[in-house]
Amino acid sequence: MSETSSPQEEATDNLPAPTFAGRLKLSEFIFTPEQKKSMPLQQPLRKSPRLLASASSSSTPLLQPSPSIPSPLKRPPSEPPSSISSPSKRKRPKPLPTPPGPLPLLPDAIAPNLILLFVGLNPGLLTSSTGHAYAHPTNLFWRLLHSSGITPRLCAPQEDRLLPSLFSLGLTNIVPRPTRNGAELSKKEMDAGVAVLEEKIREFKPEVVCIVGKSIWESVWRVRHGRGIKKEEFRYGWQERGEDMGKVEGVGEWNGARVFVACSTSGLAATLKPREKEEIFGELGEWVVKRRREREEEKGVGSGTDGGEDGGEGIGQVDDAEVKQES
Repeated sequence: MSETSSPQEEATDNLPAPTFAGRLKLSEFIFTPEQKKSMPLQQPLRKSPRLLASASSSSTPLLQPSPSIPSPLKRPPSEPPSSISSPSKRKRPKPLPTPPGPLPLLPDAIAPNLILLFVGLNPGLLTSSTGHAYAHPTNLFWRLLHSSGITPRLCAPQEDRLLPSLFSLGLTNIVPRPTRNGAELSKKEMDAGVAVLEEKIREFKPEVVCIVGKSIWESVWRVRHGRGIKKEEFRYGWQERGEDMGKVEGVGEWNGARVFVACSTSGLAATLKPREKEEIFGELGEWVVKRRREREEEKGVGSGTDGGEDGGEGIGQVDDAEVKQES
């Protein structure tokens, strides 16, 4: 009987002889210098510039971004800024540039025997350029006049010249020179305007003078008393009769115009709240409404007098009973 091989045995005979003899030959895996020379050159591993920068400086934290790599928290220059900005970083409107050369002066709106003469500080740039008083949109002057009843309707700055004929109101300033703001005026310049103001009041004889701003009254006080006004001496509203302005003695004697000190109406004056400003002007407005009604009644019966020659209680004089004196 002849011997024959199975298919499995024939497949096994074709395999290469095993090289593993039951023990790993470590000597064959030892790295030698000769092998290093025979190895082909390889590209060095690429490292992150951030890691290279952190490795070069031991004081720099590992996670701190390199200056050459933009931080993901910062907006790239090409990215448009957000439409919603922080209030602290919001750009404020640029102030009006000072025009070259002298600025035009603002003429007074004044007439004899007015009920009330307003005395402002000085014209601003917009007021000077437009030629109309209190023209800046942030100034509260015209709105306070209306809300207090001093004017029966809201007037526009362009109507400033019409105030004497329409409502028996006048406008002037203690300093005629226009500036960007009141901080550009010196005490010396303001004090020099007091004598001019007194003479103007003597000439036109208004019943009441309203000082529009604390700093204006401080100048008047400084010139009259030779010193600054003390904190306890200052108050808004009606002043003592001894502080009447424009008194005339001797021929054509006149007791002067009563003084009412109001707050500044400038949009830059934020010492008082809007409600407090309305209260101050409201006190003056009550008297103006009453006095205007009395004048109309006097005209109706033909008993109006100018009060300038005999010093009586007609036009140009204010009775103490007509005003509320603060204690």
